[in-house]
Amino acid sequence: MITAADALRLRRRYMLMALSIFVLDLAIIIGFSFVSGTWSNLWRTVGMGVVFLLIVNWAVAGWLFRPIDDYLHGRLPFDAIQRRLTQLPLLTARTVAIFSLVIWSFRLSLPWWIEAPPDVAILLLKPTIADFVVTVLALAFVYFTLTYFAVSDYLATLCDFIFERTGENLDLFFGRYRLKLLVALIVISVAPLSAILADLYSYEGERLRQEILVDIASSVMGVALSSYFIARSFLRPLNVLSVAMRKVTEGRLDVRAPVTSNDEIGAVTGQFNAMVEGLRERETIRETFGRYVDESVASTILERQGDANGEIRDATILFTDIAGFTTIAEYLAPHELVAALNEYLETVLAPIRAHGGVVNTFIGDGLFASFNMPLLCEDHACAAVRAAIDIQRAVGGRTFGDQGVALATRVGISTGPVIGGSIGAGQRMSFTLLGDTVNLAARLEELNKHHGTRILVSQSTHDACGGRFAFGALGQIPVRGRSEAIAIFSVDPNDQLPNEGNAP
Repeated sequence: MITAADALRLRRRYMLMALSIFVLDLAIIIGFSFVSGTWSNLWRTVGMGVVFLLIVNWAVAGWLFRPIDDYLHGRLPFDAIQRRLTQLPLLTARTVAIFSLVIWSFRLSLPWWIEAPPDVAILLLKPTIADFVVTVLALAFVYFTLTYFAVSDYLATLCDFIFERTGENLDLFFGRYRLKLLVALIVISVAPLSAILADLYSYEGERLRQEILVDIASSVMGVALSSYFIARSFLRPLNVLSVAMRKVTEGRLDVRAPVTSNDEIGAVTGQFNAMVEGLRERETIRETFGRYVDESVASTILERQGDANGEIRDATILFTDIAGFTTIAEYLAPHELVAALNEYLETVLAPIRAHGGVVNTFIGDGLFASFNMPLLCEDHACAAVRAAIDIQRAVGGRTFGDQGVALATRVGISTGPVIGGSIGAGQRMSFTLLGDTVNLAARLEELNKHHGTRILVSQSTHDACGGRFAFGALGQIPVRGRSEAIAIFSVDPNDQLPNEGNAP
């Protein structure tokens, strides 16, 4: 929230920056008077500065700042003042440049319409046309530059304040960084040199010495003040962006940098904020996916980003289901059922992840997991069997939920070629696994209830494990969806498994 005191303070600071050029103007006039050794015309020259650079400039600056002041007092929305905000340095500096042209044209033309008294050395000696033009233009350029960069420095402070209090950031950019560099170079080097060269071609003797001395003194003051604000104007936005980038490299995605300049650096800062926002949204999506599917599946979906090309790979598929779940669901309240099921699934997930498996999706009271797709898993058939045994041991020795429900798990495992890819249409896409291997694992899970078993594996899984588990052959069994019977094998997790230690 922006208070009335904040608004008043910000307005006063702007007025100070807009009127600060009077200090340089007064210093130059005093320098002229000191070098010339005369002070009789000081009231005219200083008076012009007071009228234009203080009084009239104060009125114009107040008018330029009025929309921003209305925003600070809550009378206008931010969008209504963005254009004025970004153009504030240029408008203020342009006003000062016009005033300086008027002031210095008046001052340097005094000798042409006021008769010089005998004691006046330089202030009322007629300048050459070349010196008149170069001096007026050079001083106008210096005044413009100093005011522009002083107000730009103020704009950075104002934008930073608005960002901290309201979160609003500039998204209109009228300044040009290259042009700013060019202006800075001209005011630091070209303007002083041009004034001195004009003196060299216009005067000689004592007049030349005095003119060059005045120009050098004026240039030193102007360049010193301008360099200070130029450096702040260029470096401050870069420092803000650098600090924000360093925070992002440290893993902080809650960073949002204030846009404190009206040029390409400001635009880059805005793009940086958009980039971090995108990273934050991506991380949120990844975390959200991770609550419903395995994090590695979420990562695969995000990395593919609409890539419709699938891949085929040998993998082992594991399906689980709860025996008699329909009957259990009839006597448990919904919240009790969900609590028990969540606790059960957490228990089942642990062994799958521990052995390198990936849970692709939950199917009611069961789940569908894969080994070696999408994450590589060495010796994936044995890893899946090992996970199934650990699931049975973990689930069989406990109850779930506040009601202490015992849940028996059936597992079906099959090994073979699996197709993985993003499937869907329009905005609804998901990463899934397809193929006969997947279907067979699901059928084997169903066959457990007909054979009174807890884990059934296919011939391919049995062969891939190489006798490292105590399998029980159940013969050739017809399987729904297949024209020929297949060999299936059971695994009893309670049997003594002498070769179990060789499993991964």
